[in-house]
Amino acid sequence: MTGKESGHIDHEAAQAVPHANPDALEVAPGTIHEKLEGWIPPLASEEEIRAALEKAFDYRGDVTLTRKDGSKIEGYLFDRRTGATLGDSVVRLYPKNSNEKLSVCYADIAALAFTGRDTAAGKSWEAWMKKYAEKKAAGEKNIALHPEPLE
Repeated sequence: MTGKESGHIDHEAAQAVPHANPDALEVAPGTIHEKLEGWIPPLASEEEIRAALEKAFDYRGDVTLTRKDGSKIEGYLFDRRTGATLGDSVVRLYPKNSNEKLSVCYADIAALAFTGRDTAAGKSWEAWMKKYAEKKAAGEKNIALHPEPLE
């Protein structure tokens, strides 16, 4: 193992690298989240199925899967395992009214809908700071960040 691999820092080289302006970093853009709530993506091709299920995995609300047999499952998609084919790939979710974990093969999915409320929508740092500034300007005291009830 080299010194660099073990965490050794070359102090001369580190001093030669210009340091980033911390003020500039504080205003760096964050992650942009798409508004997916209510979206029903087309699932015509394998690419569309994979892309839609990837977005469903990142979504912070419930989705409704319609299987090719017509049955529907509404719940939180918490895992996906992609394989070489749709038949080798599965999503895992917690159904809305159950504590069990279900696995659904990508090949069995006929439709996907983003039906649940996105629990993190509008909760960016910038949104919180805007609300904080409004409350402070109105003269409120003891302003703090409090979680909202989920439902």
